[in-house]
Amino acid sequence: MPRIVALFLFIAILQPGLCPARQVVDLVGRKVNVPDHPSRVVALAPNLAELVFLLGRQELLKGVTQYSNEPTAARALPRVGSYVRLDIEKILALHPDLCLAVKDGNPLPVIERLVDLGIAVYVVDPKNLEDIVTMVGGLGDLLGAPEAAARIEADMRGRMARVAARVATSPARPGVFFQIDAAPIVSAGSRTFIDELITRAGGRNLAAGSQAYPRYDWEEILRLAPEVVIVASMAGGHSAAELKAGWQRWPQIPAVKNDRIHVVSADLFDRPGPKLVDGLEVFARIIHPELFNDRKVD
Repeated sequence: MPRIVALFLFIAILQPGLCPARQVVDLVGRKVNVPDHPSRVVALAPNLAELVFLLGRQELLKGVTQYSNEPTAARALPRVGSYVRLDIEKILALHPDLCLAVKDGNPLPVIERLVDLGIAVYVVDPKNLEDIVTMVGGLGDLLGAPEAAARIEADMRGRMARVAARVATSPARPGVFFQIDAAPIVSAGSRTFIDELITRAGGRNLAAGSQAYPRYDWEEILRLAPEVVIVASMAGGHSAAELKAGWQRWPQIPAVKNDRIHVVSADLFDRPGPKLVDGLEVFARIIHPELFNDRKVD
């Protein structure tokens, strides 16, 4: 680290106005001393930057990672590397009093180094939709936006409950295959967000199993005989028409025979945040059109 950056950080840590004012427990169980009123926040993953905006606290956000592109305003903020390849010097140059991190992705040595240098790092670890609701509440408290967090939490819970209520009225659980990538064909197994969305939306995830992201060939898919196929947009860099055409070569697959191949926006599923509830509603309409043919979940 350049001496000038190290010197700046040493001086900043000694300034009384920058001293932590309270202790919180982050979402991996760490005790963290944080400023009572953070003023310079760096989000070390795109979903965390997006959530800061959703909470209405974007004025605090001084830095984001490479692929932070939602909302549009996030694209103008300084970059500190990708969330898996963080640049410590770029982070320090932004003089943060709080960094928001993710356990699954941010390199542990970088997080430990930031902590050693006296920077508060609050870590989240969302594994399912309930964890995301908890994350919203935790960041709302941390950033002084409890009312906004409560509104987001209530909206998420209400919409999830409405989907569950409609799905409960049907005993049908169609077999669903979700395609993430085209060559090789990759799906999402158990203990993934996609698996949870399929299940909550009233389907059976045909890729459920010990592998988080299993690979398939067409012979295996023919054996699975999916009733519904959902393909993430731009899988493998292909257009929606090309992705559908790949499946239409196999008319014996029930989903092909019954015209139930659906290409959906990958943006709904690629980040663990409140937007996943939008994805849940999309899945519900695709898997159970007879329950959601009004295209509203109410």
